[in-house]
Amino acid sequence: MRLPESWTGRFTFLEALEDDWEPIPRAALIAWVTFYLLFLYQAARGQGILLLIDGVFIPIHEGGHLIFRIFGEFIMVAGGTAMQLLVPFWLGLYFFFRRQPQGVAFCLFFMFEQFLPIATYMADARAQELPLLTVGDAEYVIHDWAYLFGKLGLLQHDTQIASAVRAMGWLGMIGVVIWLVWRGLNDVPQPQAQSNDSLRS
Repeated sequence: MRLPESWTGRFTFLEALEDDWEPIPRAALIAWVTFYLLFLYQAARGQGILLLIDGVFIPIHEGGHLIFRIFGEFIMVAGGTAMQLLVPFWLGLYFFFRRQPQGVAFCLFFMFEQFLPIATYMADARAQELPLLTVGDAEYVIHDWAYLFGKLGLLQHDTQIASAVRAMGWLGMIGVVIWLVWRGLNDVPQPQAQSNDSLRS
């Protein structure tokens, strides 16, 4: 991908985007697609060992509350979900600049996957039936989305918003898998044969 020289001259880090993507071996592509399809199947059923990965995001979510608390209560409460999505996004951005599609796909797939538990949490805003985790005083527990929707005047629409977020998560995950397959099938062949001929001559 060629970028305008005015961009790369001012922002030199963009030069990395002109490099070719790292090729995906066919065996790796098949293995990744199999993994993602199995994950999507288990996510659709709502049970399966692969869904345990959600546990990794619990401390990330709680850490977001701690990090963003300096910006006030509203940002602190929203910071849990923000960090839950930003961490995989930032990691995906790292792999994007390194032109490593397998890393990009993995990070973005699970960023979108997090829309599912977030949607479940949103849909519980009025009912508040889910068990809550907190860092610090157990007596002071806020249901994130009951608080946020309440402040925004959207509490009565919790289930509708949750449904939209859940749909975005599914579309995002499926889109990432499609992109990975497209990327893997359209890799630019590496000129190994030409290099070998040049060495022999």
